[in-house]
Amino acid sequence: MISNAHTTMFSKSTEKEFQELIQKYPSKRSALIPALYIVQREMGYVTAEGVEYVGKLLGMTPAQITEVASFYTMLFLRPVGKNVLWVCHNLSCSLCGAEEIIDHLQKKLGITTGETTPDGTFTLLRQECLASCDTAPVMQVNDDYEENLTLKRIDEILDKLRENKEG
Repeated sequence: MISNAHTTMFSKSTEKEFQELIQKYPSKRSALIPALYIVQREMGYVTAEGVEYVGKLLGMTPAQITEVASFYTMLFLRPVGKNVLWVCHNLSCSLCGAEEIIDHLQKKLGITTGETTPDGTFTLLRQECLASCDTAPVMQVNDDYEENLTLKRIDEILDKLRENKEG
């Protein structure tokens, strides 16, 4: 168990989730990415405190954890918006209008790629490939794909996400 100085960071149910997670693997280190997902889910991103906590939990140094976390684009080492919008801009998506979609999103959100809206609702990112060429252009919204995009469909997606924020 982690010392009391670190247990206050997470709820008892989350602490239990960490303990159950490490029991699934023959080596604690194998639980690293799922543990970082838990930190990100709870904290909004992989915080320095979360890195320290997971390090103590798995017997790893913060440098070892940050090495892994910084490699994967789905793990965020800085705050992001409630909704992360990844727009694919690889060849198929670009040929089908990805740049127009990115421009449209930048105008609608008032930010450029790599930025988060001032209210913390949206972060807009480019992704090299989302592996959905047959449904290009495509955007990943949090964990879900939105495919065969049009500017009208983008507006509908943004409206729905904004409604969810208010509801």
